[in-house]
Amino acid sequence: MTRRPPASGARRLWRAAEVTAVHDETATARTFRMRILGAGAVDRHVPGQHYDVRLTAPDGSTAQRSYSIASEPTDGREVELTVERIEDGEVSPYLHDEIAVGDQVELRGPFGGWFIWAADTPALLLGGGSGVVPLMAMRRYWHSTGGATPLRVLVSVRRPEDLYYQGEWGTETTVIHTRQAPSGDPRTPGRLTAADLEPLLAALPEPVAYICGSAGFTEHASQLVVSLGLPAPNVRIERFGPG
Repeated sequence: MTRRPPASGARRLWRAAEVTAVHDETATARTFRMRILGAGAVDRHVPGQHYDVRLTAPDGSTAQRSYSIASEPTDGREVELTVERIEDGEVSPYLHDEIAVGDQVELRGPFGGWFIWAADTPALLLGGGSGVVPLMAMRRYWHSTGGATPLRVLVSVRRPEDLYYQGEWGTETTVIHTRQAPSGDPRTPGRLTAADLEPLLAALPEPVAYICGSAGFTEHASQLVVSLGLPAPNVRIERFGPG
């Protein structure tokens, strides 16, 4: 099982990062590719970790939020963060409305030692809405390392247009829709059920479940997997809040 990365002083420092690419995932979510600048060591992240992002206003006031990393591990300097726009958030509206290629923000991290997976044990990844972001980092790393470890992914979205990373998910992934399904989808739109999860768990020998999304989604999904026989210690949860 993936272990907590060793502590490093580098991750506690605020570092300037230049935005090198920006693209929309959905009408309310945008991915920012950044390169961490400056000399000195930069820690390589583990899939499932996050960075703190800090913005500083002309008057010196600051606002910061934590955002999960969407990219697979590289040399530590290249990182992708996918940010959902929250209208009353302190940071996400500014990132969406003001930040463009060539701009700089401050990053600190990577952080996180509980909700991490390095493709070293069978895993079931369950994501609701923007909760798919750290799961995509896991899925990308799994794919780039050969995909030998048993993996299943389930993504829950309201409508087809709400799916992040369209065109990138593979046959290991099941997408369910809670409000409106695409034409031809045999599943009736609705909340995640035990019937959705049973075939995924059956394909995985003693998996760890990584569940990420809103409080309602994570509570419901975790109760389902435990009711289907997955031991509670094998369930890891990351709850997303406003930003």
